[in-house]
Parts: sequence; C-alpha cells; structure tokens
Amino acid sequence: MELRPYQKEAKEAVFEQWGNGTRKTLLVLPTGCGKTIVFAKITEDCVSHGDRVLILAHRGELLEQAANKIAKATGLKCATEKAEESCLGSWYRITVGSVQSLMRATRLSRFPEDYFNTIIIDEAHHCISDSYQRVLKHFPDAKVLGVTATPDRGDMKNLGQVFESLAYEYTLPKAIKEGYLSPIKAVTIPLQVDLTGVGVQSGDFKAGDLGTALDPYLEGIAQEMEKYCREKKTVVFLPLVKTSQKFRDILNAHGFRAAEVNGESQDRAEILADYADGKYNVLCNSMLLTEGWDCPDVDCIVVLRPTKVRSLYCQMVGRGTRLAPGKDHLLLLDFLWHTERHELCHPAHLICESEEVAQKMTENLEKDAGCPVDIEEAEKTASEDVVAQREEALAQKLAEMKRRKRKLVDPLQFEMSIQAEDLAGYVPTFGWEMAPPSDKQKKTLEKLGIMPDEIDNAGKASKLLERLDKRRQEGLTTPKQIRFLEGRGFQHVGTWQFDTAKKLIDRIAGNGWRVPHDIIPAEYKGA
Repeated sequence: MELRPYQKEAKEAVFEQWGNGTRKTLLVLPTGCGKTIVFAKITEDCVSHGDRVLILAHRGELLEQAANKIAKATGLKCATEKAEESCLGSWYRITVGSVQSLMRATRLSRFPEDYFNTIIIDEAHHCISDSYQRVLKHFPDAKVLGVTATPDRGDMKNLGQVFESLAYEYTLPKAIKEGYLSPIKAVTIPLQVDLTGVGVQSGDFKAGDLGTALDPYLEGIAQEMEKYCREKKTVVFLPLVKTSQKFRDILNAHGFRAAEVNGESQDRAEILADYADGKYNVLCNSMLLTEGWDCPDVDCIVVLRPTKVRSLYCQMVGRGTRLAPGKDHLLLLDFLWHTERHELCHPAHLICESEEVAQKMTENLEKDAGCPVDIEEAEKTASEDVVAQREEALAQKLAEMKRRKRKLVDPLQFEMSIQAEDLAGYVPTFGWEMAPPSDKQKKTLEKLGIMPDEIDNAGKASKLLERLDKRRQEGLTTPKQIRFLEGRGFQHVGTWQFDTAKKLIDRIAGNGWRVPHDIIPAEYKGA
C-alpha cells in the first residue's frame, strides 16, 4: 500500500526523532487521514529491525482495527494481549494489547522489562491516565509513539508531560486544502439551549445533567433539522442513551428515517449496516461512534452533546470528514448553547490555533446564524478581524512606547511588524518550552534589539531567536531598523529588505534625522 506524501513525511519524522535519541514522540493526524496505516508501516519497519512491537489501545474495536490494517498493509500477523488471550509464547513480533488487561500488576509481572522494544499508543490523548502510565513504566527503555487526531492545545500541553516531542502534525485545514478530507460548512442554529444548571465532572459537563437539560429543546431541534438535514446522511451525538432514543422517536415523527445505537444494542451491527446502505438517513447515538467507526458518506453532523474537551469534539465531527463520491462538503450544525461558562467547543476549534481567533470566529458565526459558512473562509475573516484589533491596540501601545523612548523593540511590535501570527499566538507545549528564558537567550535578544523582559518562557525566546537568524539570512530588516522607522510612522517595516531600510535611514540621517518632505510614512511601501 503506497503512502500519501504527508504519511511518508510522518513516518520519516518519527524515525528521525527516535534516531536522535528522543524516546517518546507524538504524531498528530486528523481523523480520516490514515493514522492507522502510518503506524502500521512504522510497525513493519520496527519488526524488520528485530523489534517486538506493542500496539496499545483502550477499546477492543481499535485493537481489531489495528490488527486488520497491519495485516492488510504489511502482511504481518498480530498476537493479542487481552482478557484470556496472551502474546507470551507467540511467534508473532507484533502484539495488540488492551490497556485494561495489561495495566494489572499480575499481568505485567509476566513480562521482562525489555520484552517490547517499541510501544505505539492509539488514541494517545487517553495515555495521561494511570492505566497507560503503569504499562509505560514497566517497559522503561521502549521507544514510544503516541498517535492522536486531536489538535487541542490543552491536550497537547498535557501530552507534553508524557511525550518529549511532537514528531509531526498534519492539520485539518491542510488536509482539506490538499483534498484528503471534505470541506466543512458550519451553520449556527438560532435556538438558545440553556445549560446554566448543568454540573461539571472531570473537566467536562455531566452527561446526566445534559440529558435532562436537553429534553425541553428536542422538539425545537428536530424542527430546525428539517430545514437543513432532510436530504442529508446525518449522525447525531447525544449525552444519554434514553435521550438518544427519545430523539430518534421525535425525528421519526417529523418524517426522518431515524435509528439509534448504543453499547447495549443487540442488533448494533445490523443497524449500522442498514444505515450505511441507506435504510436510515439519521443515526442517533450517545457517544458510541466517536472512535473506530467509519461511514464515509456521512455528510451532516449534529452535536447535541456540548463539551469543553476539544479532542472529544473533533472525534464527533471527524465521523463526517471523510471523502465519498458525490459528497462536496460536510454540514456541521452548531447551537447557541447558553451557559455561564465560555469554554465550550464550537466549529472554530476545529481549525483555529489561536483561542483569540476561535472566539472571534464563533462570534462571527453567531451573527450569521442560520447561514452555512465555510469554516476556512470564516477562520480567515476572523484572523483578519483579530489582526485589525491587535493593530489598533498596538497603535495605542506604540504611542506609550514613544513617550517612554524605549531603545528596544517590544516583542509584540516585532511580531506584528513581520506579520508572524505563529509567534503572536505561541503557547508552549513541552516542559523545557515552559521554563523561563535563559540569561543567554535574554542577552542575545537584547543585543539583537528585542526587549527580553516581555518574554516569559524559553520556547518563545527560542522561536524568536530562530526567526531573527532566518531573517538575517534572508536579508530582511532588523528589530532596530523596525523600531526606528515605525517610530516615525512607517508601517510593517518587518516585511522590508534590510538594504531598503538602510537606504531610507541613511536618507533620513542626511536630512537632519527628519523624514524627507516627498515621503509620506503611512503610505510608504518600502520600495
């Protein structure tokens, strides 16, 4: 099976990390981008080098999926470490193992510490739990790869406690742009659902409270779905089985062909097959279908399980992002959840790296409630709005800076001047990045013209120094040139060439340090 270009890059990046001595690394691929095939190929290479490989997951469906994919992609068979089955004594070099089974001390004690050379964790956003940590600690010298679909910064920060690096990340926008996932259109439904009375448990809303809170709105939600979902193949996520069953009945009363599945459904396989074949056009479930189930022609997702957990939200939406013949986009229905808490996940959190941009995009979508909007276009508009707001705030800050006659460039001024959104929205992920900047970093930044006092972590300092070095190599303006010229009203000097800025500064110097009369700074483009 031939890997896609980004899958090849991902595989190479993982081995590069291991080769450089990084023992625990992370791979992020959106749902539908073939993370299983990537780690299947990684497993194949590990086995060819004599490794024993453990594929670790928390659900039986994921283990079966991994074993089937490995067999199909590589021809290699897998042993199983689950319940009564054990890999001990097996000829197979690959084991798919249930973390619930392996975490038990009696089970782990059967294995020497060096039994597995490589451990791959599927759905790695779960691995922060004690059960996974027990297994990893028992095999201290094994190379570890975590594979996840979540782009969540909160998750990433937590995962940074387990993993030493991010080997490779393929983003949802890039996957859509390159034609590997379906474009997403989001529509905010102008139906306000009151969640103020819903409790919180383990960092997310209590499912029981959510089900009760939703009940009065189910009829109204069904009416809204009539406007958007009548001709769509729809999956609805709900908090409780009883709520899911009740909503199925309501949808059927509205003329939909709705079915419901849950963990106790005896005919689950039959219902899923019938849904795939078109017997039903709506499938209601209480979070059963977030992982390990695929039906590519799903073209509408309704999230009636509001959540603060980004990885969970992405898993729900990911059930509809795969490509299928005749499918030109995924429609995502988002509701105006009324809550005192503002951490709820919305369509913006699928695509926005910056929380500031996500908040602005959500506000914009709510203003356009009822109209489907392409999320990539919405993100672009929100980013432009945020930049405009930042520039306004920056103008005020610069006015203060002028009065104080600073000799150095504020990092924010530098970032905005060079239009570096990645620097402005930077959030440290791994442990070393979160530490304060070193004295050496501070001295170097100050020498290069950047005010180091405004930088509060080593990761940001490192990225700034890398960017400054790259700009020097590319012959772009220095921070001191930016400070001097922008202090005289020139704009976005960070985008100019070094020589252009130098000639202008020399000309100003020759004019008694006054801007020549034939130059209007606000209109000057650095030509």
